[in-house]
Formats: sequence, structure tokens, C-alpha cells
Amino acid sequence: MAKRGNSIVVPEAKEALERFKMEAANEVGVNLKQGYNGDLTSRQAGSVGGQMVNIMCPVHTTKYVRNMRTVINHQFCVTYSAMLSF
Repeated sequence: MAKRGNSIVVPEAKEALERFKMEAANEVGVNLKQGYNGDLTSRQAGSVGGQMVNIMCPVHTTKYVRNMRTVINHQFCVTYSAMLSF
């Protein structure tokens, strides 16, 4: 069985992941430094991770109005959200 966890599968990608993390932190206004960032609050660390996920897996939302089948001339708004997977 394959090992699971936060290990990097492609070691050459480590530098790119660090740059990506720094860019995401900059976008949400969190000052990351190289190495240990244990002084960050949970909210700050979570906002960096959340921003990374938002960039990697964008959500597409579709909204439209649908006619109700049981009541004449009655409409309602339908919203679908889907995560794109690559």
C-alpha cells in the first residue's frame, strides 16, 4: 500500500509549491517567511491554504430561472455549483 501524508511525490516540484504558497499568502495579506511559520494564527494559516485550494480547484456556479411544473406561471431560481477536477 502506498504511503499517505504530506510527502511530495515529485521532489522537483517543492520549489514551485513554495513559490505558489508565498503568492497565495501575499494575495490574502499574510506575511510568510522562509522556514518555520509557527507564529501564524490558525485563521491566517487556513486563509493561505484556502486561497491555494481556490486557485487550484475553481468553483463554477450556474444560475438560471426554471418554470415550476405543478403551478402555472410560477418560477424559481436554481443554482448549481460544481468543483472542476482535472
